[in-house]
Amino acid sequence: MQIKKVYNDVNPGLLYDEIRDFVKKQGVSIGDAKLETYSLPSDSSSFIYRGTITFKSGKDDKECLRAHLVGSARGETKLILDVDEKLFAQDKVTALLEDLDFIFSSYEAKSG
Repeated sequence: MQIKKVYNDVNPGLLYDEIRDFVKKQGVSIGDAKLETYSLPSDSSSFIYRGTITFKSGKDDKECLRAHLVGSARGETKLILDVDEKLFAQDKVTALLEDLDFIFSSYEAKSG
């Protein structure tokens, strides 16, 4: 399953850290994690962030969830969550999305 969200005016570093903590709360461990920054060609004082975090299930240490985010603090940040439903149960997905919505729903871009 793939979940996509778009946020406005959210620091990508904050979103990255909250995703990491919310998913860990669901009983999985962190695999690979990196958050990179890139300066904009037109303004070297503004940055775009790119982050990826993989999470592994406790049972067999297989990747159960991967989060990708790209964005800037002033503007849009896009998030994709790739979920292996066999290893990360629907109730855990629901809890993760509820936590994200509680913190970031007022920043989420409205579609349509």
